Amino acid sequence: MKKIGDIKKELKAADIDELPFFIKNYEDDERSGVKNIVESARKSLDKLEKERARIRKMREFEDKYPECEFICGIDEAGRGPLAGPVVAGAVILPKGCEIMYVNDSKKLSEKKREELFEVIKREALHIGVGMASPQRIDEINILNATYEAMREAVKNLGETPDILLNDAVTIPGLDIKQQPIIKGDAKSISIASASIIAKVTRDHIMYEYDKEMPEYGFAAHKGYGTAAHIEAIKKYGPSNIHRRSFIGNFLSQ
Repeated sequence: MKKIGDIKKELKAADIDELPFFIKNYEDDERSGVKNIVESARKSLDKLEKERARIRKMREFEDKYPECEFICGIDEAGRGPLAGPVVAGAVILPKGCEIMYVNDSKKLSEKKREELFEVIKREALHIGVGMASPQRIDEINILNATYEAMREAVKNLGETPDILLNDAVTIPGLDIKQQPIIKGDAKSISIASASIIAKVTRDHIMYEYDKEMPEYGFAAHKGYGTAAHIEAIKKYGPSNIHRRSFIGNFLSQ
């Protein structure tokens, strides 16, 4: 009879798809320790099934367009910060793609976003990224700069999408069918994937700026208007990546 410690190790090493076999293999073992291990496996399996159901629901918008070969989700990151670019992501996933735990990037931990960033890069058919600089944001305003970044992201896909699934907006200047979806980053797997690509890409940019200008603390707040960031602007003045149209009130105080 296998030792309980060895069974624990077996569960820890088991792939999630191996859990049904693991449960079947040990469910008749009467030892209380093994029963606890089997119950733990059942809970993990239940969580997986719920996650798979959630991901299937997040494909409902993609599934509405079976005639479309390339369905592209689009989202942005960085509309609100006082510093840094606004970044847009565009992602075309394979039909029927199920990437577990994909969600609106704001609902994920930084560690989970980084993990999913790598998974999406492996699984996606095409990924495009676009961005608009702080100077461009000041020149044409944040909304138009966001649209510009989104158009660039679509251009950088390397493939023309049949339809764009957008997070709440219709992007002007694109001759492609578009479907705006309110809170789309929480409802569409393609938009959610694009939100992760945009967010992680922008975070990486802000980490690099932090190395150049550590006095502003960009690694911690990513350019958003935290109290510490505002105090740094007042103390050191604006850097070359601050959005002048966003920080005028702080400079006049």
